[in-house]
Amino acid sequence: MHDGDSRYDDSRAATPIAAAEPGVNLLWTSGWDSTFELLQLLLKHRVPVTPYYLEDTTRASTATELRAMQRIRGALYDAFPETRELLRPLRTFRVADLDPDPEISKALRAIRSRIYIGSQYEWLALFCKRHGMDDIELSVHIDDKVQALLAPYVRAYDHGGKYRSFRMDHCHADKAEYTLFRYFSFPLFQIDKRAMARDAEREDWSWIMDMTWFCHRPVRGRPCGACAPCVYTIEEGLAWRVPRSRRALWFLYRKLALPLKPPLRAALASVRRR
Repeated sequence: MHDGDSRYDDSRAATPIAAAEPGVNLLWTSGWDSTFELLQLLLKHRVPVTPYYLEDTTRASTATELRAMQRIRGALYDAFPETRELLRPLRTFRVADLDPDPEISKALRAIRSRIYIGSQYEWLALFCKRHGMDDIELSVHIDDKVQALLAPYVRAYDHGGKYRSFRMDHCHADKAEYTLFRYFSFPLFQIDKRAMARDAEREDWSWIMDMTWFCHRPVRGRPCGACAPCVYTIEEGLAWRVPRSRRALWFLYRKLALPLKPPLRAALASVRRR
């Protein structure tokens, strides 16, 4: 799966991750947003980056995402040799190895009683709490549902004199949002995908951004057009990334399936509460 990449680190340890090395910890999925932040960190801010990936073996796109990260790493090494020293080995951890935590699960349920967010945010918080991490970058951006959710609770700060980022403000420590998202910083909090595309074009990074991957259920190696990341990619202004034939599936999903989701979720939540 990893094509003999000596920079790939398959980490399974349950002990806390040492934070002695200077630089930035980044949750990287090979997706548009986290790859854009990776390029900013390496090529603009010139800081060392340790990328982390939570491997969900139930998701059909896992192998595709790992291959995309390898291609992007190789392209960076070839075009920008200085990144060989700045980009550290990918550290992967299995979602299946994460033990539940009542406090984090309760926070997710509380938020979901008001707005639906994905289960990955529970995994990520569990991972950070288990490994003692309290400053890892999560690529939440404008037009992201979670960005709107967290906007009332974050504060801006200066990241080492290099760039502006955002974190949960401790004054909201009694909120479920704080419990779930306290471990992360949000460097893309005030930018959307279209602006990322413009910045990448200006910096001559577009060819690398074209290597990113987003679809959770690829069909014959191409985006499916109906999974949540495909829908968000289209709705957030990057429809050209989904094959034209697959965009028809997005239209059907939006018109037929999407309106059914909120009542179904409400019904399931009601059943669980009984």
